[in-house]
This record gives sequence, C-alpha cells and structure tokens, in this order.
Amino acid sequence: MHKISLSLFLAVGLVAATQAQNVTLPPSGDNQHATVTQWIGNLVSVTIDYHSPDVTAPNGEDRTGKIWGQLVPYGFNDLGFGLRNPAPWRAGANENTTITFSHDVQVQGQPLQAGTYGFHVVPMENEDWTLIFSNNATAWGSYFYDERDDALRVKAKPEASEPHEWLTYEFIDRQADQTTVALMWEKIKLPFTVAVPDMPQLYADNLRKELQSSAGFTWQGWNTAANYLLQQNLNLEEALQWAENAVSMPYIGEENFTTLQTKAQILSKLGRTDEAMAAMEKAIAHPTASALQVHSLGRQLLAQGQKEEALKIFQANAKKYPHTWPVNVGLARGYSAVGEYKKALKYAKMAHKEAPDQLNKDSMASAIEQLQQGKDIN
Repeated sequence: MHKISLSLFLAVGLVAATQAQNVTLPPSGDNQHATVTQWIGNLVSVTIDYHSPDVTAPNGEDRTGKIWGQLVPYGFNDLGFGLRNPAPWRAGANENTTITFSHDVQVQGQPLQAGTYGFHVVPMENEDWTLIFSNNATAWGSYFYDERDDALRVKAKPEASEPHEWLTYEFIDRQADQTTVALMWEKIKLPFTVAVPDMPQLYADNLRKELQSSAGFTWQGWNTAANYLLQQNLNLEEALQWAENAVSMPYIGEENFTTLQTKAQILSKLGRTDEAMAAMEKAIAHPTASALQVHSLGRQLLAQGQKEEALKIFQANAKKYPHTWPVNVGLARGYSAVGEYKKALKYAKMAHKEAPDQLNKDSMASAIEQLQQGKDIN
C-alpha cells in the first residue's frame, strides 16, 4: 500500500510539472523577451529572438565593469550542465538566442543559407570575438552546444560604445543590399554585417514568380518588371519579352507610349538600334504620348549618354507639340549635349519666356548664363 501511494504521488507530481510548462510566468531573472526584425530591401528579412539581461542584477547590484570576462567569461567554458562540452556564450539570457534569415546571405562576407540558427558568441580579451551560427536552434542556451552543429563561424571586432543597461540588438546601418547588426550591452558594441550577395537577381527571380500571379494580368505589371531589368542591365532578352507582353499579350497587353518606349529602350540597350528607333518613333507618334512624356524620354536618353538619340527625340517633340512647355527646354538640352551652344542658347531663351512658374524661369535663367559661358547645361 505504501508503494502504491508513493507511485501515485510521483505520477501526480510528474503531471503537475508537465502542466506547469503550459502556464505563463514572468521571465526567469526578469530577462525580458525581445524580437527585432530588419528588412534588406523589400524581400530579405533578418530576425533576432533573444532574452535581454540587465547590467543591474536582480538584487540591485550594479555590475558595471563586471560583465565582460566575469558574468560573461572569456573563451569557451564548461557550464556545469548539459553536454559539459566547452561552450560559448548564448549571446543573451535564458533560452537560445536565434537569428533567422529569410534568404541566403553573407555574414561578414561568408555565405550562410536561409534558415534559423542558434546564435552564440565567444568573447575574448584584447582579441576579435567569434560569432557562431549553429544548426541547433532549439536547444536551451549553450548547455547542449556541439561544434558539429556549427553552420558558420566568423570573427567580429568589439568596440567601445555608450552604456546600454539592457542587452540589445540593433540594426545600426541599413543599405539597399546589406545591414549591420550590433549586439550592445554595458559599454561594448559588437557589430557584424549581413549582406545579400546578388540583390538585383533576387528581385528578378521574384518578379518572374509575381508575373505568374495577379501582376501578370495587367500590362502595367509586365512593363514595370521589364523596366526594372532594363535599369539593372539584367536579363535583357527576358526584359524584351516582358516588354513585348506589355505591348501585345492577348487580352492583357496595350500598345501605348509607356509600353512602346520601354520596348524601345530595351532594344537600344541590346544594340538593336534600327528596331529601337522604329519603336521609339512609334511611341512618340502614338496618341497617348504627351509633350512631357516625350521630353522625359529624351532626358532619360541623355542620362544614359545617348546624346544624338536624345536630340532626335527633342526635335520630334518640337515638331509634334510646337510652343508647348517644356519642348524648348528639351531642344536647349539636346543641342547643348552635342556641343551646339548657340542653338541651345536660342531655345533656352525661348523656354525662359514660356516658363510656367518662377522656379522654371530661374532654372532657365541659370541655363542661359551657362550657355553664354560655353558650358553644357546637362
């Protein structure tokens, strides 16, 4: 009878312990749970999930100067529990610190596949620190760390920083194709870079998928995607097909100034000059073309260094829309680009008289002054 009662007691205790795991209590040591996410462009995200310890201990002790090398010891250490392997720091408190990459990236210049990793750090005194990205992202802290699970190890240089009471992860630099993450606590900052190796190709691959969905049922979707490839000088044959779809795909394509000029510019970039000029002339002559749109096309060609082609566009605009703003501005810029400053000056003066507001009048006054000095206004 005594044995039965003891067995029942142990069973009830086990059930109670299991159920206790399903209730919500304050975080251990008041180390608050935090999650921070940063996007790189519109496609790639980096998410860090961690618990944030405090410089001030739970008993109120100020541990300033006692964090690095003491509370967080240098090097690998036997934590006295778990696998008892020499272990790194868990880069936070309580549970495993994890970092998730939505796409393949480069960390400190080294490749790392998309996924979620356990994140560990090896602080060192007067040396670079080691960052460890472990394939084991579900372990508790570093107690069960095994170097055989390492996906990547890289070095990072700690820096002195303004004081941070709470361990914090921040994204301290944000560029179109990379970001800099920094672990900051007490008076130390540990920055490291996360970069996307070929962001334009990533966008191109994503556009290809999106065009198989709702975006592909509008000419605007095809035209926008083709323009992106054009601006990146990427996959130009594919860009031409997308542009052609925007013009003529059954039930979707639409022949208008916008679609024709995209097609023309891609043909030009491919070196198919005669076809490009034919498409451009068709765009300019199209009923949907406005003087401002044609002018903008000429400006684009100037920006690409196609001076003679730009001048032809400005001349065609003047023929179709004489005495319309900003036609004479275009002629001034076109002739200036090819070094015919006297003709450019003539049209700049005409544009000055036609200017619709003071801002444009002042701009043309400046252009006139530059042309009189024999300077290009572009």
